[in-house]
Amino acid sequence: MNIRFSIIPKEDILIILPLLNKLNNGNISEEILQERVLEMITQNYECLGIYDDENLIGICGMWFQTRHYAGKSCEIDHVIIDDSYQSNGIGGKMMEFIYEYVAGKKCNWVELNTYVHNFPSHKFYNNQNFEAKGYHFVKDISAKSN
Repeated sequence: MNIRFSIIPKEDILIILPLLNKLNNGNISEEILQERVLEMITQNYECLGIYDDENLIGICGMWFQTRHYAGKSCEIDHVIIDDSYQSNGIGGKMMEFIYEYVAGKKCNWVELNTYVHNFPSHKFYNNQNFEAKGYHFVKDISAKSN
């Protein structure tokens, strides 16, 4: 393995679509994913690519903002590493890269959400010294839910 981490240039951002599709279990059409990703890159979003040589094997989205409770911060999002590469220490190295990268952008805080049923991620983030500070609630207000 020749693992490297690199921020995906905005002009190449659509290379993340196959991994996003896998993360969403194919429940969102590629057309909608593409539309959303192209909008995301206009909203303080960056995406870290994880490569084995030139093959994209993982991604981690990063949203940059200023929070009243934390100052400048980065929220990591939609983390996925190809199944065949998991349990090889890549996630820990990815987090080290992120900490250094966002510190270089003067961020004080890294935050994230993870699904309540994703117990392996809870263990991973606890081992990274993240603290559970609250609950993330959502309500679908699109026409289909009313």
